[in-house]
Amino acid sequence: MSTKTMTGNFFEDFTPGQTLHHATPRTITSGDVALYTGLYGSRFATTSSVEFARGIGFKDQPVDDFLAFHIAFGKTVPDISLNAVANLGYAQGVFGVPVYVGDTIRTSSDVIGIKENSNGKTGVVYVRSIAKNQNNDVVIDYVRWVMVNKRDHASAAPDAVVPELSSVVAPSDFVIPTGLSMAEYDNTLAGSLHRFDDYDVGEKIDHVDGMTVENAEHMLATRLYQNTAKVHFNQYEQAKGRFGKRLVYGGHVISLARGLSFNGLGNAFKVLAVNAGAHANPIFAGDTVFAWSEVLDKTDIDGHADLGALRLRTVGAKDHPPADFPLRGDDGKYPPHVVLDLDYWVLMPK
Repeated sequence: MSTKTMTGNFFEDFTPGQTLHHATPRTITSGDVALYTGLYGSRFATTSSVEFARGIGFKDQPVDDFLAFHIAFGKTVPDISLNAVANLGYAQGVFGVPVYVGDTIRTSSDVIGIKENSNGKTGVVYVRSIAKNQNNDVVIDYVRWVMVNKRDHASAAPDAVVPELSSVVAPSDFVIPTGLSMAEYDNTLAGSLHRFDDYDVGEKIDHVDGMTVENAEHMLATRLYQNTAKVHFNQYEQAKGRFGKRLVYGGHVISLARGLSFNGLGNAFKVLAVNAGAHANPIFAGDTVFAWSEVLDKTDIDGHADLGALRLRTVGAKDHPPADFPLRGDDGKYPPHVVLDLDYWVLMPK
């Protein structure tokens, strides 16, 4: 039998200090941008209008930050998560220079930790992934950890290495696009009257709307990102698994929640950083995603008197309108209807 096909890496194949250079570079097209809008309905002005984006100092209409993130993430999947059970979380994510149509993204990852699970069948792999454009500028730099199947359940457990990760990205690490000016920022065209100063720490916002996940859409989205993880595509195999059906890519839920957050956070025109993130429970086609957000912190931006950053927690809930702001139960655990807990910084005009 030929050995030219790839079976992907299993838990035993990862070693702290290992560097993985991922195939294949991906050039962003206007088709990618249009399809992303069709999937999530995002309405933020800078990623919707060339004229609006140029009017506040971007050189062109930037690509949605999470579209860039998902494409960079997708590059890592064949090497890191082809045999994954689930992606577990994120930390220390910094968005670098803006991505524009025509830019080419490539990604590499360093293995920074491993820890076998007590069942002896799976283990957690920690990686730091960096995506760069054709000019070698960093566009995404983030840490994630993923549960990966073992090839041989009887193999000895490696020494555990668990990295220390900061709980929040410091404002000094933000990358503010050069040339931004809010002098021409138009609230009416942006779709929201509420700017940085209108939000208070502790404020909670019910984004009200819901969006139902369709099988065709979540599979199309995952293919858009060239994410080859088996759990998202192969119903023949997944029918034999724990859930009996395909699992929706967690990033699909992130983008749905970000799109829904426009209703209440319409002037949060750029994502600066991801502090932490957890896919709290699985989600499947037919589930309806709702979202709510809490303002965790606020900060000024050095050298930019007309800009501020909000630290947000956006929570995704399935089949549960979030007027009661669901997060954790009395036992400290996520209830079954909470599917996403994302802690991140956004940029907003003052």
